Amino acid sequence: MSGTGAKLLALNEVGYRYPNSEQPVFDGLNFSIGPGEFVALVGGSGVGKSTVLRCVAGLAEASSGQIVRPAHTDRGTRPSAVVFQDTRLLPWRRIRANVGYGLSGLGLSRSERDARIDEVLDLIGMTEFGDRWPHEISGGQAQRVGLARALAVRPHILLMDEPFSAVDALTRSRLQDELLAIWQRLNMAVLFVTHDIAEAVYLAQRVCVMRGSPARLVFDEAVPAPYPRERDDSQLNAFAQRVADAL
Repeated sequence: MSGTGAKLLALNEVGYRYPNSEQPVFDGLNFSIGPGEFVALVGGSGVGKSTVLRCVAGLAEASSGQIVRPAHTDRGTRPSAVVFQDTRLLPWRRIRANVGYGLSGLGLSRSERDARIDEVLDLIGMTEFGDRWPHEISGGQAQRVGLARALAVRPHILLMDEPFSAVDALTRSRLQDELLAIWQRLNMAVLFVTHDIAEAVYLAQRVCVMRGSPARLVFDEAVPAPYPRERDDSQLNAFAQRVADAL
């Protein structure tokens, strides 16, 4: 099963193998994401979840198959943007400069760049932190800055690689809720890579599961619970068990 209607992103028989390796990490992946759709990609360690995301982002080249990415047609935007687990903030740049880093080369004026930075800092609730250095903020705040940097380029699809796995449980829950609020406000597509089943079923509209060696897609279903969701919802927990069984 894949997203219905228009396709913003499509993977057709996509495979990847490391150089000098005969065995693919994954092979024959087929799924698509529609405009504004939130999809979680789940799998155990080593199945290639992050590599799929890197291929989608253009940071790695698939060994086989075809990836149809969003068209780059709007001025001042990028087709996609990535939020990494380790935030990758530049320690020699203040928070505002980190947020604006991806805006270089988009043809924006200085005033447009400043307005874009102001907009996303307000969106993540960190306007007053703009002049701080990365070492002066917490891990959760650093993740918010990484998200703001990605949102600043107004991507058609947001690619997230286990972005909340390095923070404590309470901060993680808060960041998940903040992400949902931002996603619903901006109506952008999200591909969210995680090994955490509870996180996947709480956040996403659809959950895809990778398994095997080489890994393939073995599960792709819509989450049968409307938003807003409760973490202890019995329907959500039953679906989570089905995802666990697929793993």
